[in-house]
Amino acid sequence: MSSCRGQKLAGGLRVASSFPLCQPAGEPSRGKMRSSCVLLTALVALAAYYVYIPLPGSVSDPWKLMLLDATFRGAQQVSNLIHYLGLSHHLLALNFIIVSFGKKSAWSSARVKVTDTDFDGVEVRVFEGPPKPEEPLKRSVVYIHGGGWALASANGLLLWLWERRGPFILVYFPEQIHDVVRATKYFLKPEVLQKYMVDPGRICISGDSAGGNLAAALGQQFTQDASLKNKLKLQALIYPVLQALDFNTPSYQQNVNTPILPRYVMVKYWVDYFKGNYDFVQAMIVNNHTSLDVEEAAAVRARLNWTSLLPASFTKNYKPVVQTTGNARIVQELPQLLDARSAPLIADQAVLQLLPKTYILTCEHDVLRDDGIMYAKRLESAGVEVTLDHFEDGFHGCMIFTSWPTNFSVGIRTRNSYIKWLDQNL
Repeated sequence: MSSCRGQKLAGGLRVASSFPLCQPAGEPSRGKMRSSCVLLTALVALAAYYVYIPLPGSVSDPWKLMLLDATFRGAQQVSNLIHYLGLSHHLLALNFIIVSFGKKSAWSSARVKVTDTDFDGVEVRVFEGPPKPEEPLKRSVVYIHGGGWALASANGLLLWLWERRGPFILVYFPEQIHDVVRATKYFLKPEVLQKYMVDPGRICISGDSAGGNLAAALGQQFTQDASLKNKLKLQALIYPVLQALDFNTPSYQQNVNTPILPRYVMVKYWVDYFKGNYDFVQAMIVNNHTSLDVEEAAAVRARLNWTSLLPASFTKNYKPVVQTTGNARIVQELPQLLDARSAPLIADQAVLQLLPKTYILTCEHDVLRDDGIMYAKRLESAGVEVTLDHFEDGFHGCMIFTSWPTNFSVGIRTRNSYIKWLDQNL
């Protein structure tokens, strides 16, 4: 409707008009609507720009991975802001955000008994069920979850695992390797195994990502511990992180920005693990910490020479990044870099040859791919029976993404393959 009743024409005559010869009353509303549409379009475009990242065509469920990566990047940026404002350490903030999405208390059902307890002062979660008639004593897996040595949990994966293998022990850290060794030694005591009705000859140590690092380190330490009466039958490492001396292996170069573990984030996790200086991150990314003038690194350099340890199908056309001069201060301030307890890949051959049968799962779209493949090669050279299970469409962390809405095809397939190997060998 018009906002005026008529128009004055020549001669002073007024006529009524149904036409909007003056400003319509509804025009401001239409203007607001247009502005809202423009704003909404801009927000959608901004969101699309934030979410979209170029991904290889072979990766599993690429659009879903983009959304997952955007969510994780957002959580990281919020935690970094909290750290910058001095409100909390970024890892504490990030862990709070991650765990809040999937936090579960210990709960039991008719099929599984779940107990939060402690083994020699280390908090663990035990999943157990009734023994099978044909197996009065149970098989067992000590599982160490990943998360950059400081983040997340593995409740969902362990609940699924228990229904097929049980019992499972989840070791929490940040005291990391010391906690893992202490808790596992406690579990291996005859009286504890008897309590949980576990066969002492059918125990596996396992973990994913940083948990795989700790599992590998524990396996190496246990081969040298004469005090242990019960030994591990198997070790199963899921996309493990095994070294911090070369951040330019072919998989690091190929997947430098691939979700959900870009190279920069992995290097920061190492620096956090060692309580190092963030100023070291950029130097470590270009291998300045292991340059030829760093004498401390010379002794272990051959143990991660990927030009001889990796098949040509993985090296492709990538070239080693070896600096002539670098920053010797990094290794001097972070001697843990050269310690096999933090970098199991550089362990002596004499240690490797004592390890049990091993399963290593790797993913093509993962900076840590070559860590696992090189470790498998070194173990084989030491006479250890190894199963290397490689997934061409896999990405780092995929095994934990098996439930809606973050269910990935490769997550389900990696989980099933892992369980199948345990079932056949444990």
